[in-house]
Amino acid sequence: MPGVNVQNAEEVIDLFHAAAAASRDAACREGSIDVIRGPGTLIATGDLHDNPFHLRRLLELSDLAGDPGSGPPAGAGGSTADDAAPVHVTFHEVIHSDKLLNGLDLSYRALARIAEAKVEAPERVHLLLANHELSQIVGAGIVKDGVRCVEAFNDGLGYVFGDDWERVAEALGEFIRAMPLALRCVTPSGDILCAHSLPAPGQMGRFDTTILKRDLTDDDYAPRMGSAHLMVWGRGYDAEQLEDLVERWGVNLFILGHEKADNGCLVVPPCAVVLASDHERGVYLPVDLEHPPTFGEVPGLVRPLGGGAGGGLAG
Repeated sequence: MPGVNVQNAEEVIDLFHAAAAASRDAACREGSIDVIRGPGTLIATGDLHDNPFHLRRLLELSDLAGDPGSGPPAGAGGSTADDAAPVHVTFHEVIHSDKLLNGLDLSYRALARIAEAKVEAPERVHLLLANHELSQIVGAGIVKDGVRCVEAFNDGLGYVFGDDWERVAEALGEFIRAMPLALRCVTPSGDILCAHSLPAPGQMGRFDTTILKRDLTDDDYAPRMGSAHLMVWGRGYDAEQLEDLVERWGVNLFILGHEKADNGCLVVPPCAVVLASDHERGVYLPVDLEHPPTFGEVPGLVRPLGGGAGGGLAG
């Protein structure tokens, strides 16, 4: 449903309902995650936080306005040998902007644009659950740079939609609850898992490692207790934990967000990479699903979204 008026409550409500259905019913959905295979290219990203320029760039790179079967656009990376190879894209941590308008957070608009993309291309757009989206629907407070993010977001909905804001929030919450927890890329060289984050090492004893193979429940979203909550809030991964998850999940490489990455990319040995896509040094990572990079090759392949490459990134 392209061209939704993001100031019209009924259109936005219908959009979020449609996007939730598209997320739940996509053929790539398996349990709590999306699963894709080659041939094709993945545009992997980090936290976005309502950066409109980088969102526009990512939509261009994934060619969502074009033919769903078109090959990767120029500069996206990956194989171009098969013109029918699809271009996939991940998004996460979309809401809670760093730039407020008179104290109002209007980042629901970015979520609506990605919801449109999900409806248009449900098998290629993978909007992953992240801690800010989860906090928005469970009401868990987040304070960022002195701003109470959940309250500022709700104030933004109230400003735009008036008495209808709670209905919009309810539909938006349905969309968030339909988001996959991760994207698994099955490749000839081993599987890649894209997720917002992983549980903190000290929380592994309470974390249900079977969560990727089943549907999420209300208990999974519970603050500080549920396994989905533990996964999207985790930081400080270590080698022992990563090696344990490699064995349990059969994954060779993790592509994550959530952690601070001043240069856009942070490597966490032996097999995790953190991307950031929200600031001026934000990046994306093109992944050829038939010839994926090794852990050591990733830093040389990440590409700037704009505002300066920096840090040895590939141009």
